[in-house]
Amino acid sequence: MAVIKDIPEKYMREALRQARKAYALGEVPIGCVIVRDNKIIARGYNRRNTDKNTLSHAELTAIKKASKQTGDWRLEDCTLYVTLEPCQMCAGAIVQARIPQVVMGCMNPKAGCAGSVLNILQVPGFNHQVSIVSGILEAECSDLLKQFFTDLRKRNKAEKENAASD
Repeated sequence: MAVIKDIPEKYMREALRQARKAYALGEVPIGCVIVRDNKIIARGYNRRNTDKNTLSHAELTAIKKASKQTGDWRLEDCTLYVTLEPCQMCAGAIVQARIPQVVMGCMNPKAGCAGSVLNILQVPGFNHQVSIVSGILEAECSDLLKQFFTDLRKRNKAEKENAASD
């Protein structure tokens, strides 16, 4: 995986802004933007619990919006920026949408499918492979996730203590 230092961080900053929207809803803070011709054409953030829908991942939401914006399911001239390495479902959707490049904030060693657990984005047998850039604003993306899970553990502990005292 290549790390390109001069990729515009402004797009990853917008993906982080989307991730903070998820955080505010109590969702795992993952955000995504899709860029075409140096312009953000779609945004998404994780809403699985809010929507009660397994498909409400940041990447899938952004892909759906980008396809509507462009009038085509093929997003061959777009770049997807996401704060966390895509899961298997999102990686598959990225390949299916023919997105040529994915820029990631941080890796996901437990469920990532762009190099950590699997690399669905670059399977030689598929008719489309995706260029991967990783580590853009990595510390900020990782810190947001760590803070979320620290807060979640504290909330869960407090809820258990409250339930035990009832």
